[in-house]
Amino acid sequence: MAIRLRIAQWKRTALFAAVVAALGLVNLVGTPGGALAAGTLPCDIYGSAGTPCVAAHSTTRALFGSYGGRLYQVRRASDGGTRDIGVLGAGGYADAGAQDSFCAGTTCVITVIYDQTSRHNDLTPAPPGGVGGQDDPVPADALPITAGGHTVYGASFSGRMGYRDNSTSGIATGSQPEGMYMITSGTHFNSGCCFDYGNAETNNLDNGNGHMDAIYFGTLCWFSPCHGSGPWVMADLENGLFQSDSGGSENSGYTGNRNPFVTAMLKNNGTNYFALKDGNGQSGGLSTVYSGPLPTSRSGYSPMHKEGAIILGIGGDNSNSAIGNFFEGVMTSGVPSDAAENAVQANIVSVGYGAPSPVGAGTLNPGSTISLRATTACCTTRYIRHQNDNAVTSEISSGSSSLDKNDGTWIVRRGLANNSCVSFESRNYPGDFLRHSNYQLYRQPMDGSALFRADATFCPQAGKSGSGTSFASYNFPDRFIRHYNNNVYIASNGGSHDFDASASWAADVTWAVSSPWTP
Repeated sequence: MAIRLRIAQWKRTALFAAVVAALGLVNLVGTPGGALAAGTLPCDIYGSAGTPCVAAHSTTRALFGSYGGRLYQVRRASDGGTRDIGVLGAGGYADAGAQDSFCAGTTCVITVIYDQTSRHNDLTPAPPGGVGGQDDPVPADALPITAGGHTVYGASFSGRMGYRDNSTSGIATGSQPEGMYMITSGTHFNSGCCFDYGNAETNNLDNGNGHMDAIYFGTLCWFSPCHGSGPWVMADLENGLFQSDSGGSENSGYTGNRNPFVTAMLKNNGTNYFALKDGNGQSGGLSTVYSGPLPTSRSGYSPMHKEGAIILGIGGDNSNSAIGNFFEGVMTSGVPSDAAENAVQANIVSVGYGAPSPVGAGTLNPGSTISLRATTACCTTRYIRHQNDNAVTSEISSGSSSLDKNDGTWIVRRGLANNSCVSFESRNYPGDFLRHSNYQLYRQPMDGSALFRADATFCPQAGKSGSGTSFASYNFPDRFIRHYNNNVYIASNGGSHDFDASASWAADVTWAVSSPWTP
């Protein structure tokens, strides 16, 4: 890094320390998890440090202490009606109850994620690009979580989902400096291209090296080496996901981040320097993944050629095969100081992001966490669990591994296709649900389609064996969730498939709704 840049960063750090002291936040800086002064949120912190937010997006909360406006818009399937979802109060959390009321009895998708700055850099479903057609909006209810003790909804992306704004205000162009962060998740990811948030081309095409500056999170290892199994925070600078100026990781200790909430940060001065950081969004501070020169072994990155569009969940050319979760993110004008980033991380931790509290654990009430035990005489120690994305039955006991227990635990949700029925969300893969395809059950990410919603909806009935509970498929009501040779199907009582055999059918489709192996 150039001496001039280090001096500039030192000045910004010193300035921010003075501002922090003036705001009464001295105990916060450098001590993530500490109490946060009321009304001081990420964009207040960045603004006080001289690097103001020029875009701020969240489905969970306000990112300015004074913000009391819209967070996102939902559209319901029943009549195409829309409603803006705001915060409960200035600087507060999303009014999820308003969404629940508006979407009751039908389904909703998120059609706009509003920019909380005055620049109106709002995100809407991305148009077709060099790769991929028109993107779909995310389902509005697939990722319930808690923030600040309130139930709110994150944005759960599956393939063919993404958002974009090609006509922005204040976003860095050319070699202008900028910073950004997003809160994502280490439990819902893949190696598809590209789960990004940040700066991209304004024409939805790959315009060459250095025309992007976005945070990527996932397991697509573009340049070797990538240490561990990921997922990793990387910089999508176009035609490459970078963990260093050479491309591959130069940090053997960075093996990825599997926390349920991940802080991912990127800053780039546009000429000769960029840095990557990550952290646990629920505790602790930030770790520096890389800090140093922009790539010089390949042309186009030093200086950069940023264009100023904003993308979420996709690549710059609309590559849209990635999955991921998004809760909040901002972009700044200028390169934030380390002190500002530490204070932002402390604020994120103070939110207390988490999974919804169990509601009557072991029941079929929406929000309850459960395990489903087989009742057939042969198999009363076996539970439905996911393994390599398949739904199977497996023996689980108090001595089983935490992975087995997590895989065998499900969160009951209102039926995705009918709220008088239920759907089962994976406990350890938020946004993934138990659904049938070709009669067999799998754990798959919610893609928002009507078919997925129907396939992932099951209607409880009195157990066919005379006790317990049986679950009829919503779209094949004569078929029930059944275990057969340790796999799980929707099966009729007699039929052309082996798993439709009448022998022991009543017992095999009867389940004990049990207390969860993982609370």
